[in-house]
Amino acid sequence: MKNRIVSIILILFLIFAGLGAPAAAADKKGENWQDESIYYIMVDRFNNGDTANDFTMDSKNPLAYHGGDFKGVSLQLDYIKDMGFTTIALSPIFENQENGYHGYWINDFYKTEEHFGTQKEFKSLVKEAHKRNLKVMVELPATAVGTNHPWVNEADKQAWFGVADTTANGLKKLNLEHNQVQEYIIEVAQWWLTETGIDGYMLNEVQNMPSKFLNDFSKEIKLSHPNAFLLANGANSNKPEMDGFFDYQGNQVLRKGFAKPDSSLEEIVPIIEKNQQLIESEQVVGNFLDNLQMNRYTHDAVVNNLHPGSRWKLALTYLYTVPGVPIVYYGSEIALEGNENDHKQMDFRTDQELVEYITTIGELRNQIPALTKGTFEPLYAEGGMIVYKREFEGETVIIAINNTSKTQSVEIDADKIAKDMELRGLIMDDQSKEKDGKYKLIVDRDEAEIYMVTEKSGLNIPYIVVMGIVYLLFTLFIILLLKRRKRKATE
Repeated sequence: MKNRIVSIILILFLIFAGLGAPAAAADKKGENWQDESIYYIMVDRFNNGDTANDFTMDSKNPLAYHGGDFKGVSLQLDYIKDMGFTTIALSPIFENQENGYHGYWINDFYKTEEHFGTQKEFKSLVKEAHKRNLKVMVELPATAVGTNHPWVNEADKQAWFGVADTTANGLKKLNLEHNQVQEYIIEVAQWWLTETGIDGYMLNEVQNMPSKFLNDFSKEIKLSHPNAFLLANGANSNKPEMDGFFDYQGNQVLRKGFAKPDSSLEEIVPIIEKNQQLIESEQVVGNFLDNLQMNRYTHDAVVNNLHPGSRWKLALTYLYTVPGVPIVYYGSEIALEGNENDHKQMDFRTDQELVEYITTIGELRNQIPALTKGTFEPLYAEGGMIVYKREFEGETVIIAINNTSKTQSVEIDADKIAKDMELRGLIMDDQSKEKDGKYKLIVDRDEAEIYMVTEKSGLNIPYIVVMGIVYLLFTLFIILLLKRRKRKATE
């Protein structure tokens, strides 16, 4: 909590005192999806807000429903908002066959899963999220349906299934080359956008979708709902037809680099540079560490006998400060364990240290445009230590991540940053001033720092004036309060 308070004070100090951070730092012009940070929720495993829909629930069985529902998500919207997230992405919400807690065994695309709640309750969730300026996305699995779907036994629907009509996990594969199937999925997507006001979709398994379907889907959705955001999820998911994609290639390099201390981070630089080019072409790159289709990042730390908290802090700092949009899987803020076959229940009663850390970097990302819109330039990458620069409209931020088992001291030429300035740490509250044409950054092992480039400390007249006015107003308030009390006492 101390670090969070310090960071907030520093942000306000930099904005209002005129110490090198331009006034635009608090005015996020041209806000778009590059500015978002996404909290990805598996509905059933997040929060149980309504016990009335807890039938056929068994919280001890990893393959059964655990009770999470729409009301449960609604009750935790402030929790999500307070951490700095701007969007929630929900696992599939559609009616599923028995034990389809994950949402992929679809029985009816036009109904909500009864374990999660009614369509009215889902609409209420969307409305409450929008009240808090939180966008809502829904994962749409359009490549297959459950084996008990009514289409399976309808004679006129047999052509709706592929030649190899089952997937690896036994689901009935849809033939997305079929015009009627394409039309149906597009109509479903348009219907939910219109009926509920959601803001977009994560389209699952896009690597198995024909280009024509993706083209038609995107075109029709944009015609009816121009502001709908379409995010591709799946291996090789960089599809030009979509607005953005989960970066699975980057995820592999990221997991390898942050697996344990002293792992090299040098391979990450080319990935960031590639993503920066994609972003400049107006694609949104989704940076993530894990999701419901893979082992959790915490699992890696446990296997390597490492403390998950410190691992997460380093990796989250990376996610929040490189080009792209951070996508954080529910429970990451408490270092929740689990794997692709064991999706753990969220626990809101655990240690809050990591929650406070993610809140701090979330606030920094939301307040400093250079962290969302800035250019990227690597300044140092050797072994497990990396330093890079983000710059936007005269605002410069330096990020240093020490993924080693020793304190690192790195000197950066002033020509690469700015001459005669000061680097002010927004997480650990340290600083570095130019000396002999260089800036020295000293970062402890398993630590990271975000530096704002500002003018050197000295007598700050604007700050003194502002604080003087604040103290004067406070003094006048106290005097008036005392006079009021004295007057009441005499009466």
